[in-house]
Amino acid sequence: MRDIMLKITGKTVTQHDEQEQHDDVVEFITEGKLYKRGKTTYVTYLESELSGLEGCRTSLAICENKVKMKRSGKPLGTSTVIEFEKGKRFEGYYDTPFGAVGMEVLTNSITDYLPDPDGKGRLSIDYSVSLRGLTESRNKLDIEIM
Repeated sequence: MRDIMLKITGKTVTQHDEQEQHDDVVEFITEGKLYKRGKTTYVTYLESELSGLEGCRTSLAICENKVKMKRSGKPLGTSTVIEFEKGKRFEGYYDTPFGAVGMEVLTNSITDYLPDPDGKGRLSIDYSVSLRGLTESRNKLDIEIM
């Protein structure tokens, strides 16, 4: 297991006049851990106040253009799991302080360049999410291992 620095950028994407715009951009830098087991790369880090999930631990399992994200910790009560795989839908629940909400995620694309021999790399996920009855949005998550 190796100590790493992560630059995490989350964006909500909207279309205006056929041009992509990024709204609600959240960006922060944090410490994390990286390790490999077989063909899978694991990245873990603590969420920040900026993400609205302070106190949560996020774990990513990255393997062959497939990413499994697990968040657990105080603000959620239970853990939330989201799976990203291009062109596939994932159905699950997103835990909030007010209870679980049905969630559907469609992954538009995943680009991963993880990691080079020095442990540096990048992971980008473009996905659409629907929280039943509450909101729908297209989002981009970029994680840079520095």
